[in-house]
Amino acid sequence: MTAPTASPTASPRRVPAVPGVLDAAQVVQTAESIAAVQEPDGGIPWPDGHVDAWNHVECLMALTAAGLTEPARKGYEYLVRHQREDGSWPMKLVRGEAVEHGGESNHAAYIAVGVWHELLVTGDEDFARAMWPTVTRALDFVVDLQTPRGEIVWERTASGRPADYALLTGCSSIHQGLRCGAALAERLGDPRPDWELAADRLGHVIGTHPEAFADKSRFSMDWYYPVLGGAVRGGDAVARLERDWDVFVVPGLGVRCVSDQPWVTGAESCELVLALDALGDRDRALRIFADMQHLRHEDGSYWTGWQFANRAHFPHERSAYTAAAVILAADALSDATPAAGIFRDIPTRALPTTACGCEPAGHQAARLP
Repeated sequence: MTAPTASPTASPRRVPAVPGVLDAAQVVQTAESIAAVQEPDGGIPWPDGHVDAWNHVECLMALTAAGLTEPARKGYEYLVRHQREDGSWPMKLVRGEAVEHGGESNHAAYIAVGVWHELLVTGDEDFARAMWPTVTRALDFVVDLQTPRGEIVWERTASGRPADYALLTGCSSIHQGLRCGAALAERLGDPRPDWELAADRLGHVIGTHPEAFADKSRFSMDWYYPVLGGAVRGGDAVARLERDWDVFVVPGLGVRCVSDQPWVTGAESCELVLALDALGDRDRALRIFADMQHLRHEDGSYWTGWQFANRAHFPHERSAYTAAAVILAADALSDATPAAGIFRDIPTRALPTTACGCEPAGHQAARLP
């Protein structure tokens, strides 16, 4: 099965732009820098040459948001070709060949976010229907890795064995993937209540059971991803971001990748922008977005990070996934496309009963991880 090309009747769309920070032409230039590294088979690699499904999908979403639908569709065709029978993708592909064979749960889940995003932006239901079997296999693979408590382990190894631990960042992204998959299922007339229940259980564990996850607390993603993925919202989300704001945010530069290193990264900075926007904190979202623009290269691409103690770009590379995060943040801040709220509008539901022994939702206050 091959994903269809863009609908010839698609109407012109507004390109994201953030006044005083990035204009529409600069956003298109950034999207073109992503398209420039796309390989002939459609893969969009990391600077070291490998492709993983999660970052690849993020790049496709950015291309679509900026109006570059043709390379985005080429990228979705790549995913269709390389999906395995169990619904997963190899952890790493180089020139179309698997070099790391395990299948990550968060990699598989993100296809649902990408296809839902593409449908919201383009309105092309034929595309969504063509991709539906790919999404279905991927999310079924993910749900099969959910534990009785509710977390989803991070991979199925090359030998077929589930990992024995889960990651908070990965599960937070999976939460969004399951919610987007459920929304897509409803839109296409093929409801998947099992995905909704899996998301309910996962969201509960993210919000109340820090012991379910490997300790990666020195990484900023574990700080903001429960908010970004929609599992933690409202007062709990605000308190969570306030708690470690000074640990991770470097005024004037952006967001640290890890708490104990003098290193800010563009992707983490823009993901925090998206999390802040989801909470309605537009002032700080705009400030962080403006602060990270020192990573912009003259060709529209973005350096991955800046080591501010040594005053050097680190690593010395410009990454497509960083450029993609910039475009998605610009879209959220400008509400330019119909998918601008894809991180803001993630539906959440209180879990009425749990398999983990907690009291029903509404009878117990959620603890912050």
